[in-house]
Amino acid sequence: MKNKKITRKISQGMYVLTTEGGGCVVDAVIQASAGDNPIIAVAICKDNHTHQLLQKNSTFAISVLGKDADGEIIKQFGFNCSRDVDKFEGIETIEVKNTKVVKKSLGYIILEKVDSIDCGTHTLFLGKMIEGDILEDEEPMTYAEYQENKEDLLKITTEKGKTAWICTACGYIYYGDEVPDDFICPICKLGKSYFKEKED
Repeated sequence: MKNKKITRKISQGMYVLTTEGGGCVVDAVIQASAGDNPIIAVAICKDNHTHQLLQKNSTFAISVLGKDADGEIIKQFGFNCSRDVDKFEGIETIEVKNTKVVKKSLGYIILEKVDSIDCGTHTLFLGKMIEGDILEDEEPMTYAEYQENKEDLLKITTEKGKTAWICTACGYIYYGDEVPDDFICPICKLGKSYFKEKED
């Protein structure tokens, strides 16, 4: 048996990656080296438009979300495509090194892209820290906390009288008696196993 949901038990945070032209919500972020200019690695799904942006842009930023993060920030950057909408519209940002970062965050890291590694479904982008600061000295949000409180955080509501299945990764709602075996979430590109029926 291979239960991929065990990967959710790996401790990780919640972040907003921004670059010229857009950005997205990410959770796979690690510090790969130390020193004056530490290397930060972030994994981005190849189906995500932000992946295309990072392939051509030389700098990007990571904004760290706190436990009390605004759900609208997660909705804006996690449930939309930069190809279709301006993800920065309605979101307070500050500009550092010509890169926008989320103002309502615990802080940010500005990174200069130095390398990328093909990881199959994702690409691991490596960036050298060139700037960073703490905006709020609070506790960061973990991926586990996001999963546990997602419906309240994102104010997910479903239509009464319809069977609703919610993607446990991004919150997308599918209506139907069952999720088709070959169904792929249009937001996060994950399959049926990531959907759970909403309990009344």
